[in-house]
Amino acid sequence: MMATRYEWIVDALAETWGSIEIVLADRPADIYDAPTACPGWSVRDVLAHLVGFERMLQGEALPEHEGAYPDYVRNAVGEINEAVVADWRRRPLEELREAFTVTTAGSLARLRGLSDEEWERVGWSPEGERPYHRFMETRVLDSWIHLGDVRDALGLEGDDHGPGEAVVLGRLGAALPFVLGRRTAAPEGTRVAVELHGERAARYVVGVDGGRGVALAPEESAANELVTSTALFWRRAAGRVDASHLLENPQTSVRGDAALVSGLVEGLVVMI
Repeated sequence: MMATRYEWIVDALAETWGSIEIVLADRPADIYDAPTACPGWSVRDVLAHLVGFERMLQGEALPEHEGAYPDYVRNAVGEINEAVVADWRRRPLEELREAFTVTTAGSLARLRGLSDEEWERVGWSPEGERPYHRFMETRVLDSWIHLGDVRDALGLEGDDHGPGEAVVLGRLGAALPFVLGRRTAAPEGTRVAVELHGERAARYVVGVDGGRGVALAPEESAANELVTSTALFWRRAAGRVDASHLLENPQTSVRGDAALVSGLVEGLVVMI
């Protein structure tokens, strides 16, 4: 195993994938048919997506998709996902469960063998050309959110508080300047604080300066404020709940310009 500065990404993937296995261990087969917050996908489909994407990264050819794509497929990455999910629906569940264990172990072994140079090499990712470490951080994001999807589908309370949660909140918090500056058309000089409470409490302050959304120091004051839970925040940013679900929840409060803050929440969905 080669120790690198990006070992934390591998550790986050290992813990997140391991948590999915723990959640699903010894569960009856029918729970895999439970619907998730991902349109058209069951628990089984979420697992198939994770297996299929990792196998693609390991060099396996993608299956051919037959027929039209469902309405919720809106881009090339969605087409890849749907082809893989549809293919796994035709296979035995036990084969899928074993494939998840074997495939994720293979991915972790491959990643642990990368040099810093390989981690930093720029190449394809669903977000466009990015360094490989950024792509793999996105795999943590995707995997942890899908862990949340599975937990929600099974009616489990609370979120997983492993390292994946920190990655997710960091990435979604970093998107707030874009949301404020590009999607809400907030006026120059606007300041909004987003305060999250929960296991991993956080405070983000964003504003509009020079016509652009900018990140500001967390201790800066803001005339407008959204206070909510980390659980509601990531589910909204990932498109798992609508804006009203967050805004009308007892865990949420708004201070200042309610229309502005509501616009921020409306535009918060940043997952592709």
